[in-house]
Amino acid sequence: MENMPELEDSDDVGCNPSTELSIAALIEARLSRRTVLKGMVAAGAGVLFGCPAPQGGKSGTGANSLTFTEIGRFLDETHHVAPGYEVATLIRWGDPIHADAPEFRPGKQTAGEQERQFGANNDFMAFMPLPRGSTNSTRGLLCVNHELDQPHLMWPGMSPQNYAEFMTREQCETEMASQGHSIVEIARKGNAWRIVRGSPYNRRISARSTAMRVAGPAAGHPRMSTRADVSGTRIIGTLNNCAGGTTPWGTILTAEENIQNYFTGDVSNGREAAAWKRYGVHGRGYYLWGRHFDRFHLNKEPNEPNRFGWVVEIDPYDPKSTPVKRTALGRFKHECATTAVSHDRRVAVYSGDDERMEYVYKFVTRDRYHPNNAAANRELLDNGTLYVAKFETDGRMRWLPLIYGQGPLTSANGFENQGDVVIEARRAADLMGATPMDRPEDVEAHPETGRVYVVLTYNEQRKPDQVNLANPRGPNKHGHIIEIVPPLVNGKPDHTCTECAWEFFILGGDPRNPEHRASYGGNNGAAVSANGWLAAPDNVTFDPQGRIWIVTDGQQDWAGFADTAYAAEVSGPRRGVTRGFFASPRGAEICGPAFTPDGKTLFLAIQHPGDEQGSTYDHPSTRWPDFKPDMPPRSAVVAITKTDGGDIGS
Repeated sequence: MENMPELEDSDDVGCNPSTELSIAALIEARLSRRTVLKGMVAAGAGVLFGCPAPQGGKSGTGANSLTFTEIGRFLDETHHVAPGYEVATLIRWGDPIHADAPEFRPGKQTAGEQERQFGANNDFMAFMPLPRGSTNSTRGLLCVNHELDQPHLMWPGMSPQNYAEFMTREQCETEMASQGHSIVEIARKGNAWRIVRGSPYNRRISARSTAMRVAGPAAGHPRMSTRADVSGTRIIGTLNNCAGGTTPWGTILTAEENIQNYFTGDVSNGREAAAWKRYGVHGRGYYLWGRHFDRFHLNKEPNEPNRFGWVVEIDPYDPKSTPVKRTALGRFKHECATTAVSHDRRVAVYSGDDERMEYVYKFVTRDRYHPNNAAANRELLDNGTLYVAKFETDGRMRWLPLIYGQGPLTSANGFENQGDVVIEARRAADLMGATPMDRPEDVEAHPETGRVYVVLTYNEQRKPDQVNLANPRGPNKHGHIIEIVPPLVNGKPDHTCTECAWEFFILGGDPRNPEHRASYGGNNGAAVSANGWLAAPDNVTFDPQGRIWIVTDGQQDWAGFADTAYAAEVSGPRRGVTRGFFASPRGAEICGPAFTPDGKTLFLAIQHPGDEQGSTYDHPSTRWPDFKPDMPPRSAVVAITKTDGGDIGS
């Protein structure tokens, strides 16, 4: 058995055979066509396709409304926040979420215990106010993804080199129980938040035991059938839940990302061998579940990988509801699934396929969202059109439909129906000529302007011979954010459109270093402080004032300092000028930024603290957040408030 690689690195081996222009070549062409200064500042990101640049208000804003004191650079055992703010640990991996649930037993957890406790390595997060449909900022449901677990930080005596020798069936089951999703009720009094431990809403959704319904074009498909589920309509569990999103009708969309790490077996042949290869399913089983459970062994259940890599819809307000895998949204390594209501009340769901040289997607519903009829929205995500993005060098981008029978998506290329198209969405996108991107992660539409921000974390595998004067970013170690500008229809963004404008919002890196070729909101690099520039942007959100908040994953590797949460205006003279607000403990990434509706609390998910070379359960590089000698590092959600009770960012 090979040594266990760091899972955060092993998820991006790259398996896209497409020969389409890479995003590196497009950046080169874009920057050589007109300078970033002329293209972004003079045009305010472009008065393109009828969509004017935002001009203040709650769109970003025109003035410098971010007045907090910027933090410095850190790389140590704990977190840091801007002066005048308080950080409270709200809930940690292993904390009980039911009144009768057991307390965390480090190094001794069982699967049964873990399924009644907060899961491991929290990622996407949403605050859903109570009651449903309200804007209450003092009571709500915290809905949190659990992406992965790490045996060497979970069990005594294990390391990335030896864990395969020691993992038992019981420990594998505990791993299954630690992934998925948590729903917990929380309440605030003053600046203090607490978990409502006995709330009837509290719920764990896990990879081990939660039944899921399959809906959409892949439901009942022969390639979804297994011995345990001949019908191909019922799946146990969801796993590797990375980012996600919410719907206008009050449900959660949780995204299954790195499915390739969960399956054991010989990948060299079999009817699904080509599909396994395209999704990077290697058969080595970084998780060893296939040793003990046939469903995760490729040669015993070759269709099981087809049952993961979907977006799952969960109703957090109904603890008895069955989660649904919405297959119309396509199967790939979903980093997110974020929604935007278009001018005609149809809904777009944006998603990134988080791997080097993979694609950006959107799904547009066939039917319209009904604000006052919850039942009418229940199956809204099962009918519509899945698109993949193709970026042009002249400032346009096109959304290419992935529809069975259209273009190359026919039986001649192995597609017999729309179910095949969504099961092999990557290959369908290859054939359509989509643009390979630099690790598409979050894709978020601004709630007021409708501009769509595509976060590309980095791609250090870009070849050095791609470097030239116009784009000295090969390899791309710092990442960037693209801004898509949809057209307006009667003053409202058209998220159903198939052609948009696009520009750069941020090219990460140090603007003081010419080799980085960094840019912040145009040519505002000079306005970014020595502590304010960023690398490896990962997830974004918008606060109630319309400002963008960016969290990073990989700054420690590429820039030498801890992952950080930054804030920036999206318009005006300080458009794209990032300022550091919060720094994570060493080895951690920051995920899932989420605000309460009043903007007075910012929740951040701190994932895998202490995940560094040589760091183990017995000898971790940090013991955040408990700092007790008998406690390993624990992922956790923190709640940040301003000491004087004011708005976050002021």
